[in-house]
Amino acid sequence: MFDGVAWLWALAALLVFAVAAWIISFIKRDVSIVDSLWSLMFLLAAVVYAMLCSDIGPRLLLIFVLLMIWALRLSIYITWRNWGGPEDPRYQVIRRNNEPYFEYKSLYVVFGLQAVLAWMIATPLAAAISGSNILGLWDIAGGVLWLVGMIFQGVGDWQLARFKSDARNHGNVMDWGLWRYTRHPNYFGEACIWWGFYLIAVGAGAWWTIFAPILITFLLLKVSGVTLLEKDIQVRRPAYREYRERTNAFIPGPPKSTAKTRSVASQ
Repeated sequence: MFDGVAWLWALAALLVFAVAAWIISFIKRDVSIVDSLWSLMFLLAAVVYAMLCSDIGPRLLLIFVLLMIWALRLSIYITWRNWGGPEDPRYQVIRRNNEPYFEYKSLYVVFGLQAVLAWMIATPLAAAISGSNILGLWDIAGGVLWLVGMIFQGVGDWQLARFKSDARNHGNVMDWGLWRYTRHPNYFGEACIWWGFYLIAVGAGAWWTIFAPILITFLLLKVSGVTLLEKDIQVRRPAYREYRERTNAFIPGPPKSTAKTRSVASQ
């Protein structure tokens, strides 16, 4: 049974975690550390649910295995990617837009906001952990979708890191591997992972938690993901315009023909 008290305790734990992270960012003058901590917020929430939910369901082990693999991989990868570098350009823009005293405002503009979002998105985890019915087809479907998401996110991140590590690719557009079929395989994978967790929650009877995967999909598409990343990328990389014309933004699909490719084909 879903425990509302545990849900509130999870919020409290996430807010304390956010304050601790904010203090570190205040010292480092770099709020982009929140990206490394984002996935760990869900792991923290799941621990609270497991400790405080009155009835621990049969999905506890399944949820924790899938969640730990996703959360630790993503946190380690982002930490490695950003290690020794400047503050992420996205957060530099947020910093400029919220001066003066951004160091203090970031407590709620960045860290508090992400803690609350993680708390809301993690609701299916609480419902799945506390569900008392046996594992079934919904859980299998959720696990399969989670695996698809992990492949797209993990392989996509590896392919992009490999691309960036080659100095010859500086200024070029990544358009091979999974990136040939979607401009954001990592974001698509993230969405699949959370829809997978939702299907597992449906198996526990918590169909009503559908707001959580809808919320993170919206954020990935319209707020912190695709829209924000592509806001000025065509200015920095003119070749991205043609890549954008032939490649789906989110859901993978075969590359489309463009005016350039049709012109070459007609010669």
